[in-house]
Amino acid sequence: MTETLLHNARIRTMDPTVPFAEWLLIRDGRIAALGRGAPPDAPHRIDAGGRLVLPGFQDAHIHLLSGGVDLATAASLYEAASESELITTLRAHAAAKPGLPIVLGSGWQAGVFGDHNLTAAVLDRAISDRPVLVYDSSFHNACLNSRALQMAGAEEMPDPPNGHIVRDSQGRATGMLHEEVIPLVAARLPGLNEADWLQGLREGQAHANAHGLTGVLDARITEQERRIYARGEVEGLLTLRVAGTALVTEADTPETAVARLSAWRAAHAGPDFHIHSAKFFMDGVYENRTAANLALYADAPGGNAPCMFSAEQTRAMMTALDAARFAIHVHVIGDAAVRRAIEGLEAARAANGPWPAQHQLAHLQLMDQADYARLQGLATANIQPLWARLEPPYSDPSLGMIGPDRWADVYAFRKMLDAGADWCLSSDWSVSTLNPFEIIETAITRQKRLDDDPLEPFFADQALTIEECVQGYTVNAARACWRDHFTGMLRVGYSADLIVLDRDVFAIRPQDISQTRVLCTLFKGREVWRDTAW
Repeated sequence: MTETLLHNARIRTMDPTVPFAEWLLIRDGRIAALGRGAPPDAPHRIDAGGRLVLPGFQDAHIHLLSGGVDLATAASLYEAASESELITTLRAHAAAKPGLPIVLGSGWQAGVFGDHNLTAAVLDRAISDRPVLVYDSSFHNACLNSRALQMAGAEEMPDPPNGHIVRDSQGRATGMLHEEVIPLVAARLPGLNEADWLQGLREGQAHANAHGLTGVLDARITEQERRIYARGEVEGLLTLRVAGTALVTEADTPETAVARLSAWRAAHAGPDFHIHSAKFFMDGVYENRTAANLALYADAPGGNAPCMFSAEQTRAMMTALDAARFAIHVHVIGDAAVRRAIEGLEAARAANGPWPAQHQLAHLQLMDQADYARLQGLATANIQPLWARLEPPYSDPSLGMIGPDRWADVYAFRKMLDAGADWCLSSDWSVSTLNPFEIIETAITRQKRLDDDPLEPFFADQALTIEECVQGYTVNAARACWRDHFTGMLRVGYSADLIVLDRDVFAIRPQDISQTRVLCTLFKGREVWRDTAW
């Protein structure tokens, strides 16, 4: 039996029955006692120095493993603001990683690059003797160099459902790929080995722990992720808990989806890694014009995109998965995708009756006024507040396609909560930062950080409060991950997952929240992160 006492602390438990404490006793990874006044003795003590202590944060929509693999193997292109910067970054990365069979990059910004100016010819100027595959910041677009195009045989590939190979006026592939063709092409290219994936798991977890995360929901589980997380659990490599949402596609039937997910659920029942939900991509993103809107796009090219699942298939798949007691987790960007998902969930509830499923709609960039009230009791609003701000040139393409008449319904979080929706906060890392405190600041201010030259708040009336944000990262996120019965708050008997912060986020200006540092992260009562300055 091991005991640790955390004392001299301002503990916010997020437990409404005992909301505050000054000390907390940990025994064998669980909370044994907490209280105020004189603390008990314990062989190991952590003096919090009067600082704020919260439950460990949980990110209920993140791509932890693929993001970690990016940290380990890919060039970071997020800051590349020109073709020359992109080429220079890729060249340096290729030289630093000579042993990788493919040169990978991620994060190029759709407001800077796109179909019109990012091609195989551009990437050839960086590297021509090795295959190159670079993803945009949303991971819904990718570009290949000529060697990768040739190796994958992309010139001869037809477009799959919900995917597109961009071609020039002569019908030749330019190198740019959209949506569901990307994994098909990537599967034909040299891949990473098991050691690379395991290193990605370590680096992703370390990055998450350093920002106070002790639990996640990985929002796209395929066979690759399933295998690595399972190995991590067996070998004791996990420094946080992972819930998985297994990918289903347009090629699935209700029978194939239920069979595959049921087998995975039975094989991975947790508690550190469990598969509990089905992931649908109902549409794409505005950046490549695959977001599904109820009205035509408002910019000059106009047009629209269909939902990636038909109405009939959506109802059938969601009804079958709901009956098998899987949560349903849906990527929705445009308001047509939101409505299609809501209609599918309503059909499932009508067929199977209500149950505490924690179905979730993720992103919710644009939502029709008529649909806010339909979320109540049906689906959790799984939101990423970092995007709810004006950030040209990155925010310009989507706002142009939506049109100013609809901007009031873009990331309209207050409307969702006021209509009775449950909510949780998340990052979608590595699409954006996973730092909860930068995300929380934007949720409250609806602006970029002060040192980033912010514009005016983007519909300030849709802001969240600090209390709602912390609840969205703790109690509500734990519920979305199906582990609120032993995590998400600091309560006797619960797992000792907690964080010590360098400042009280409840007492400072919202504009200072993004500067918050996590001094210490405990997972099951053991330190998985400590700031060297503390």
